[in-house]
This record gives sequence, structure tokens and C-alpha cells, in this order.
Amino acid sequence: MDKKNLEGKVDKVTGKAKEIGGVATDNRDWETEGKLDQIKGKVKEGLGNLREGIKDKLDELDEKKKKDDQL
Repeated sequence: MDKKNLEGKVDKVTGKAKEIGGVATDNRDWETEGKLDQIKGKVKEGLGNLREGIKDKLDELDEKKKKDDQL
């Protein structure tokens, strides 16, 4: 798991908590902040997934090059 994935999950959870707290206390600012934190978390998770995909692809290419060099 990439660091960005973990940060994204944390942002989503804290955002949800803020949103629920805002709804419960009728605090629209806190509710909005929570929703924004959740969106930020989703973006970070997406970036983490992208970084993981790039890393995996580079690892595949590196392994293929090693095999080709052995032949």
C-alpha cells in the first residue's frame, strides 16, 4: 500500500466523522469541511493507486530486462 493510499483513507474517515458531527450539531461549516476532507481522501487514494500502478509496471519492465540480459 502506498503512503498516499493510507493518507487518503485517514482523510476519508476523519472527514466522515466531521460530517456526522456537523449534522448532529447543526454546524454547516463542519459538515462541509468533512465532505471536502472525504473528497481530498478520494483524490489521495487515486494518486496512491496511480503511483502503485506505475511502480508495478516499472518492476515488470525491470524483471523483463533482467531475463533478456540473461539470455
